[in-house]
Amino acid sequence: MRILAATGNKGKLREIREILENVDLTIVSPDEIGLKTDVLEDGLTFEENAIKKASALRDESGMNVLADDSGLCVDALGGMPGVISARFSGASATDERNIIKLLNLMEGEKDRKAKFICVLALALTDGRIITASGECPGIITDCPSGTGGFGYDPVFLDPASRLTFAELPQDEKNKISHRRRALEEMKIILKDL
Repeated sequence: MRILAATGNKGKLREIREILENVDLTIVSPDEIGLKTDVLEDGLTFEENAIKKASALRDESGMNVLADDSGLCVDALGGMPGVISARFSGASATDERNIIKLLNLMEGEKDRKAKFICVLALALTDGRIITASGECPGIITDCPSGTGGFGYDPVFLDPASRLTFAELPQDEKNKISHRRRALEEMKIILKDL
């Protein structure tokens, strides 16, 4: 089966391909097929945004589409940044600016618990929408550490290894990540299709 991964994020695309490498799929990106669709993520939940992206790209491309919406939810911030994780620091948000804003808001906070959440939506050409989700608990550090990963990985500590997601080797991160958990659930569905 050929699937369009609805992301322009090279880090996400790499993770999706690595985690689904044992499934008989060809995963392509919008860039690889010359598609420049930018879907406004204005849903109130990760699921709404994932379904919206998957459906829009399916309608435009005529392909089966796998979309995700994921983000960081911090307990002490009432679940923020949540669905606005990628644009947390405003219209010209970057990973670095988002991390700076997060750490400023967390300054002096004792409750550092957080979780990454990922919701996947598979929009099939026959009109069906299938979803899967995964979560990964962690702790927000006081300062960034590590050079791997992307997004909030430098400040998201895995309690078991005591390493940030940016310090973990990619294959180790892929074993425990929220995206891995959602993709494992989706993998079962894909094998049945």
